[in-house]
Amino acid sequence: MSVLVYAAAVVLLIGLYLSWTANRLDRLHTRRDAAWAALDAQLVRRASVSLDLAASRLLDPAASILLDDAAHTARDAAADSRDLAETNLTRVLRDVFDDPKESLALKERPGGGALLVELDSACRRVQLSRHFYNDAVRVTWVLRRQRLVRWFRLAGHAPFPDQFEMDDEEPVGLRGMATG
Repeated sequence: MSVLVYAAAVVLLIGLYLSWTANRLDRLHTRRDAAWAALDAQLVRRASVSLDLAASRLLDPAASILLDDAAHTARDAAADSRDLAETNLTRVLRDVFDDPKESLALKERPGGGALLVELDSACRRVQLSRHFYNDAVRVTWVLRRQRLVRWFRLAGHAPFPDQFEMDDEEPVGLRGMATG
């Protein structure tokens, strides 16, 4: 009789552990979804500010056209090509704002300061949001790779999350615009 009690206790403990792990995995997936929503919002914000800057007539026509095209492409990109479109926007921003002296001169023009501060802020927020998103994905990966999670299929049919890899290095000419 005592063997059955011990066996039942072990089964109960294993069940509790599996239930706790499944709940933790669900919370991690929710965290990843929230992090993706935040990253998506910051990417859209950066593209919108880039479009505003391209339309402001503060930049030379060639830079405006390049920035407008890259921002539209990034904003309208499909999910499977979003990383490439966002990387392209980052590269165009770096090309347009590669000289801090030109950026400071642009900041002095009417309306230029506010747009550059907003763009600098948006670029930094994209970096932070992408970091938080990729961190949430990494933690989810670690738990989903555990044997018990795989054996008991605790993740259900949730797709395996992918990290969002893109070039998000802030343009040299924008660094510190929001702070100074």
